[in-house]
Amino acid sequence: AISPGVRDCLLEGGVPDERIVHIWEAVDPQRITPTRAAADVRTELEVPEDTVLFLGVGALFDRKGFDVMLDALARLDEPTREALAVRVAGGGPEHEALEAQAASLGLADRVRFLGRREDMADLLGAADVFVLPSRREGLGVSALEAMGAACPVIVSKVGGLAHSVIHERTGLHVPPGEPGPLAEAIARLVGDPDLRAAMSQAGPERMDEGFRPAQMVAAYETLYRDVLA
Repeated sequence: AISPGVRDCLLEGGVPDERIVHIWEAVDPQRITPTRAAADVRTELEVPEDTVLFLGVGALFDRKGFDVMLDALARLDEPTREALAVRVAGGGPEHEALEAQAASLGLADRVRFLGRREDMADLLGAADVFVLPSRREGLGVSALEAMGAACPVIVSKVGGLAHSVIHERTGLHVPPGEPGPLAEAIARLVGDPDLRAAMSQAGPERMDEGFRPAQMVAAYETLYRDVLA
């Protein structure tokens, strides 16, 4: 099981506990190493230097909860909204509906949907906060990559996200499907650069706790030896 959330699903499905081994999915360092300067990426994204850039990454399906994020943004007061920009990378069937929702909420000047991108490392390197408001999530690899890239995260407390992201250390947990608490978390990180800095430092440190490729390989080697024995 690549996360405790997946382990819980296996248990619910009737797999005996003694038959399950949890080994975290590792973060590939090459996937989170930027190739462009953050300032250049922000210029491309039309995000000023003094604006807090929130990045969302994921397929645009209902379970990813980006509609909840838009409802949360609409709840922010005007000064907080003016201080941030949101960019979402990913394609999917909800793209047009999400753009229409953003426009109807008066957020078209704050939120842009970028479509599919191949430069996730560059986007993460330019972002100030990563947000993944999923309704369901087995692991949430993009959130792991964000932490590894020293980006604070806001995630729903579901599946593997509830265990990989350490609340108040590497990011903030919010209940799934609830725009109110998500709005509070967004406003908190917009207004607290010191907290963002502390979480940025803690993210790569979290990767040392089982998410490095060498650690994953060692865990699988141990598992294989146990099975063969």
